[in-house]
Amino acid sequence: MSKEEILKNFDQWLENGSEFAAIVMRQWLEPIQGTDSVIFPPTYATPERSKEENWIGYNIDGEGATSVCQIDSVGSQANRMEPIFKRDPYRKLVPQIIIKATTEGKERKINLLDAGHRAADAIVRFSQLGPELHEAFQLYRDEGNVEPLARIAPTSIIFGSWDSRATQAKLPRIVRSVIRAYDVKVLHRSAQYETIAGEMLEGVDVEVTTKGPKAELGLAHVPAAWTHGGIQVFGEVRRDAILKLATIRALTAKDEKSAAKLQRYLLGLALVSFTATPETFLREGCELVTSPTRAVEWKLVRNDGTREDGMIEHDLALSFATASAEDFGVRNRQSVIFDSRLALNVMNLKEKDRKKLFKQGPVTNEKIEILKKKSKTKSGAPKAKKETKN
Repeated sequence: MSKEEILKNFDQWLENGSEFAAIVMRQWLEPIQGTDSVIFPPTYATPERSKEENWIGYNIDGEGATSVCQIDSVGSQANRMEPIFKRDPYRKLVPQIIIKATTEGKERKINLLDAGHRAADAIVRFSQLGPELHEAFQLYRDEGNVEPLARIAPTSIIFGSWDSRATQAKLPRIVRSVIRAYDVKVLHRSAQYETIAGEMLEGVDVEVTTKGPKAELGLAHVPAAWTHGGIQVFGEVRRDAILKLATIRALTAKDEKSAAKLQRYLLGLALVSFTATPETFLREGCELVTSPTRAVEWKLVRNDGTREDGMIEHDLALSFATASAEDFGVRNRQSVIFDSRLALNVMNLKEKDRKKLFKQGPVTNEKIEILKKKSKTKSGAPKAKKETKN
């Protein structure tokens, strides 16, 4: 198959008026130790709105057969899928941007793909790349043109991002995935840390406590009673994912020809991340593998709700993504520097001045100095006297 044929392979999904809305996938998983073994969901702090004493820390709705437990959230799944583009053979599909930050005399390198909020993260906003990203978000917000952002941080489009502290531009996710378990039973566990060092200092009468300097230093027996013990799943563990074709079609560029290349490129990245083998290790005590008894279910969904089988092999997705990346013209990027002085200057501004600053365009130290001078001049100006009537 020629490169041109590969590029046109999925054009029916991207053309104006396309009848296709999305590709959806259901993948059944099971614990690596077997279907009846215990797995550990993520734990969360007690919600502000709920001070219930029976809060267990797991995100579980319903009880018994109707219970649903979140095993891996949409955000966590995105953070597991996105780093695939740091590895071969995928790294050539996206710009590799490294942010260098120096703390206490030591240099640290952060790949943009590891930034928690992607292109909208503070580590990028206060770097040399900040002004360019600000303009890219602003162009998307005002015109729907996402091409400049795609040339810097395309995965921030695939997995969504929100420039909440500056332009307010919000890009919906093209790929969304979540893992849930159904019909679950909550378990608990108890343990106790035994201190040898404490026994050497105090003999057999070592204090048993969870607080104080002895517990902090490991010089006491520290009990941990009735803590999180994971869950046992009596129903199924399932990954539900969607690739939204309609969302890709809504993205534009400077002209129709550029938009076609852009949309193919983003579809290629989405298909690669969508079809790649998922991570088995989610957290300690939660390793999941694909069920050997239930095949993955793929469906191509039309706008009218009708569905058809639409599985895409990963090799085909990769070949399409490679061709579309070359056609789009992916350019590698050099490292950029995190400006700690800029971050501190913004942090030290008054809240109203910070909001004003972000509305004025890309944030720079020069703009901050101008804002400070104006604020100082305004606050130092004498107040006008009120006229009194005779």
